[in-house]
Amino acid sequence: MASDGQKVVLITGCSSGIGLRIAVMLAKDEKKRYHVIATMRDLKRKDKLVEAAGDAYGNTLTLQTLDVCSDESVKHCISSVKDRHIDVLINNAGIGLVGPLESISIDEMKNVFETNFFGVVRMIKEVMPDMKRRRGGHIIIVSSTGLFAMEGFCESLAVQLLKFNVTVSMIEPGPVHTEFEAKMVEDVSRKEFPGTDPETVQYFKNVYLPSSVDIFETLGQTPDDIARCTKKVIEASRPRFRNLTNPLYTPIVALKYADETGGLSVRTFYHVLFNLGALMHVAMKALRCVTCGCLRGRTVSPD
Repeated sequence: MASDGQKVVLITGCSSGIGLRIAVMLAKDEKKRYHVIATMRDLKRKDKLVEAAGDAYGNTLTLQTLDVCSDESVKHCISSVKDRHIDVLINNAGIGLVGPLESISIDEMKNVFETNFFGVVRMIKEVMPDMKRRRGGHIIIVSSTGLFAMEGFCESLAVQLLKFNVTVSMIEPGPVHTEFEAKMVEDVSRKEFPGTDPETVQYFKNVYLPSSVDIFETLGQTPDDIARCTKKVIEASRPRFRNLTNPLYTPIVALKYADETGGLSVRTFYHVLFNLGALMHVAMKALRCVTCGCLRGRTVSPD
């Protein structure tokens, strides 16, 4: 139970990676400003979180079962919180899907949207009415750069909630080094991709995947980096709506806005992936050099 003056922070997807590190960092806040409700779908996966939390577990950090894909689970979790009072909701739970389009079923795609999009909507719908009544609250969404369905939804929501003094913030990491991504790349590299033509499979396995690994190795942040950025956003006097966490990734994002037709970013990504070949790693190193102070100023630094 939260003490007087503590902010109640509920975080989804805390069994590993970014969610785990955000939960631990807030729970170990030196001033003990937060009571963290760390949630996950299966509490059998709690061991890493409990170990990382140390003495904070059972004090400034508690655990709850939560499946963001279940209306009943979401309602039960929020209703179990004293007075349903949540000051900060951090939507972090998510799953990934990688592969040639021809090999991915519609059901697999729907499953991703059920978690990554509708799971967020389900959580917000449950906590938003109470935040509006209290005229206060902060809703944070951890979302990869470029997930336009989520961006459009959040932009619309942010405008509506300003009237009620409820803030919406997006945390937009680029590549992040987590077990989740590493395992996904490893699993995908072993797949056969039935129904996909041989040329596409060859490009995907021998060009796209190695290039993606290079990007993650060269530009990737750690879950702790994202946790520090998220804590800064929570503690800001006027939190930004959009928060890019990685200054090294900013030039890539900037390409999308530099040409309103979209051709510049499409052609650039094509040449980087398919024409640079062995120079891919060198290109990623060069990207570090073009990231200047003006671009860093547009991000939330983890330092």
